[in-house]
Formats: sequence, structure tokens, C-alpha cells
Amino acid sequence: MVKIALVSCGTEYSGIQKEIEKAANTFGAEIILPEIDLDYIDESYAKFGFSAQSSSLKLMIARAMAIVEGRCKPDAVFIASCFRCAEGALVRNAVRKFLQDNTRIPVVTYSFTERTKADELFIRMEALATTVTRRSILAREKQEGLTLGIDSGSTTTKVVAMENNKVIGTGWTETKDIMGSVYKGVEEAFADTEYTIDDVDGIGTTGYGRINIGKQLNAELIQEELSVNAKGAVYLAGHQKGEATVLDIGGMDNKVITVNDGIPDNFTMGGICAGASGRFLDLASRRLDVSIEELGPLALQGDYRNALLNSYCIVFGIQDLVTTLAAGGSKADAAAATCHSVAEQVYEQQLQEIDLREPLIQVGGTSLISGLVEAVSEMLGGIDVIGPPYSQHIGAVGAALLVSGMGHRQDNK
Repeated sequence: MVKIALVSCGTEYSGIQKEIEKAANTFGAEIILPEIDLDYIDESYAKFGFSAQSSSLKLMIARAMAIVEGRCKPDAVFIASCFRCAEGALVRNAVRKFLQDNTRIPVVTYSFTERTKADELFIRMEALATTVTRRSILAREKQEGLTLGIDSGSTTTKVVAMENNKVIGTGWTETKDIMGSVYKGVEEAFADTEYTIDDVDGIGTTGYGRINIGKQLNAELIQEELSVNAKGAVYLAGHQKGEATVLDIGGMDNKVITVNDGIPDNFTMGGICAGASGRFLDLASRRLDVSIEELGPLALQGDYRNALLNSYCIVFGIQDLVTTLAAGGSKADAAAATCHSVAEQVYEQQLQEIDLREPLIQVGGTSLISGLVEAVSEMLGGIDVIGPPYSQHIGAVGAALLVSGMGHRQDNK
């Protein structure tokens, strides 16, 4: 059983301790608490060198120290603190960095509310368990045979057919009826080939609909999108060796993943509101009366400083946009402000939760919006942002790659 050490503040008192344990148990993992005494808390706090007023935060620091010093030997670490506590956020990030600097244990950080439920934590726990139990699969660097990768996202379904380390077909459709969208995507992926789904050696599924689709198609791989997207990103970007950071601004949530030699070791996801998501970009483009494909080039022509959007909320963000246009602001400036707003929120909510390791690989459908890529680069001081080929199909590519290491269904027929 995978042992996940809980390094947290307030989970016992806020009522979410059982939710965390429930989420971990779902994926065959066990939550453990590093055992320490009062003297060790004071000793660890002095060593750590971070001033914290809360006794619970001091305990959090001591538990992290116990892991680094080998008193507790977990397979992964889940770090959590209340989203209302500024001091907790500082300690959470400091503890995460401390663990990453001194261990090779995969870590995930999370800012919880009193209403956090187990299903909100599933993907994080699954990713931690996956990183531990499927390390050999995640280390795979080459696709072999004929495989199919299916990524059922919140807004779109992507399908990729790969044969002997090459993408031979892709499919892309809106996610409506789950299986109907899959079959449409599969048909598109095989349209220019002589193959059908019956010819494949393996099927891998990821995304929101992965479990349902995987069961119906008898898929060999059913895996969460954090590890799958990370693998697909470094594979297509040609950075499977060394360090990298993967950024995926999705239709409903965002993911930032740090990778070392193709293996994810830290990830964060979510956000305060959909104002930092692809959904906001979609709504903004409609309000500007341009297609989502035209939004990026339009944004590059404008100056976000002329049309500031000041809200985290998708509703009030659109309201700011309407106000700007009503006051005579240009569409180009509004488009630039839209991209800048999303980049700024992603930076504040996710990118500051990790240690950015270059190169930064931006993936997902929003990576095709040039104005957003430029805004992300500018927000990070002008660093180069890699947009690999097939970046919008990144989850499907990762699934097709990883499933090729799990045996051939043709041999089992």
C-alpha cells in the first residue's frame, strides 16, 4: 500500500481529515502522520528557521523535518493548509520547498476550505499514488505498436492514434455525450489510415471521463491527467531528460507540474474561480465577437494596460470587459487584457506554489492562443515558453505513449 504522509495545519479541526483519508483509500493509499514528541517540535522549529505563531504550523514544520531526517519514510507527501490563513500559505510553500530540496519524494500542495470533500481531492491522491506505483511506466520514453490515447476533458474530447513512436491521426470534438464524443474522435483519428479501433494494441484513457470510457472500451490504461499530461508534454517537447515545468490552462481548471527525468514530482491544480481558465477566454472571445482562434493574434495587437480586468470572478471579469468596451476601449486592448488577466491569476494561484524549472512547456488547447502564451512569458520575466507540436492533444498523446508499455491486447484475444 502506498503511504502518503499528511503534513498539514487545521485538517483535524476543520472536519476534512476524514475526507483526505477517504480520497487516499480510494486509490489504495494510506494516510500516515509522522510521529514526533514535543521536544522534537521545538528542535525542528529552531532548525527550520521560519517564524510561525501558530502551534499547529510548528507541528506541520516538525512533521516535514521528520520526513527529511528519516524518522518517517513515506512514499509521497500531501501538504495542506486552510485557504483563509496567509501564514499557513507561507509555511505550506516553505515546507514544500524544504521537502523537495532534501528528498526525491513526490509532493502535492493543497489549500482547503471547511467544505472540501473527498471527490475534490481524488485526482491529487490518484496522481500521488500513480507516481509511486507506476514509476516504471512513467519512465517510458518511446511509443511502440499501434495505440490509442483518449483524453475526455471538461469541454473537449481529444483522441490520438500512434504507431511506432509517431502520431498518425488525431481527433477533436466537444465533450457532450461522453461515448458519442469518443467514437467521433476515434473516427477522425483513423480517418486517413487503414486501421479501426479493433486493430489497436492498447487503449489509454485520461481526463474527467477516463473511468467510464476506460471501462466501456476495456482500456489497458486508465490514469489521471496530471501524470499523463506531464509525460505527453516532455515527450513532445523533447525534454524527457532533466527538469521542466508543464503548464496546462484548461477549460475548467489549471495544472502546473514539475518534472524530473520524465517523472512528476510536484503538482498543483485548481484556482479560486474560472476567471483563470479557458472558459473565461471562450466567453471573452464571444463578447468581443471573434473566434477563439482569432483572440490570440488580436491580443498581440493590443495593450492590456488600457483595459485592466480586476476581478478573479468569471462573471465580474466579463463585466469589466463590457465596461471597457462601453467606454470606447478597443477590442485589441480588451483581448490583451483578457489574456493578461488569466496569466496573472495563474501566476498568483498556481505558479507561485511551485519552483519554476525551465523550460516551461505550455500545453492544452489554450496553448494555441498566442496572446496568452505571450502574457505568460511576460508575467514570468520574459522566459521562453515552449509550445510543442500536438500540444492541444497532450493528454491523448501521453495516454497513447504510456499504454504502449502495458502489453498488447491483440496477444490476449
